[in-house]
Amino acid sequence: MVENMTISWRLAVPSEDFILEGYLMLKTFILSTALLLLAPSTGNADELLGSYVALLSSHDHFNSRGARLTKPWQIIRQDRANFHKFGIRDGLDQSDTFFHSIANRSIAERMVMNGYIAPGLSHRITNGEVAVRVEIYGMGSTGTSLRILVY
Repeated sequence: MVENMTISWRLAVPSEDFILEGYLMLKTFILSTALLLLAPSTGNADELLGSYVALLSSHDHFNSRGARLTKPWQIIRQDRANFHKFGIRDGLDQSDTFFHSIANRSIAERMVMNGYIAPGLSHRITNGEVAVRVEIYGMGSTGTSLRILVY
């Protein structure tokens, strides 16, 4: 004899807290993803090619003909020419292999424009003596940008 069996199903309904937590997690994920996609980069394929520290002194504020330099990249370039070509070195100046080349020194302006200078540092470089750390970024042996920070 078969007895009459009743099967009841209970539908599990998530609590309001559970739904709110899931909503917040999804919202956080979407916002984080959007910020990551919109964040600026120094170039996806760029790698650190080298770095050095330099004291940008009065020696570096004038070119080899005695003309006053007024742009940060001009002073960075002159500092490296002084170091590699003329042997004029300040106490903190470190060597680098990248700017030993005249061709690489000639693209310093473009590299600064493609890179980053710490806020307020441009004024300090052009109007006084300041120690900087310069990071050289690029691909292979080709430099693409400079990151210039107060040392």
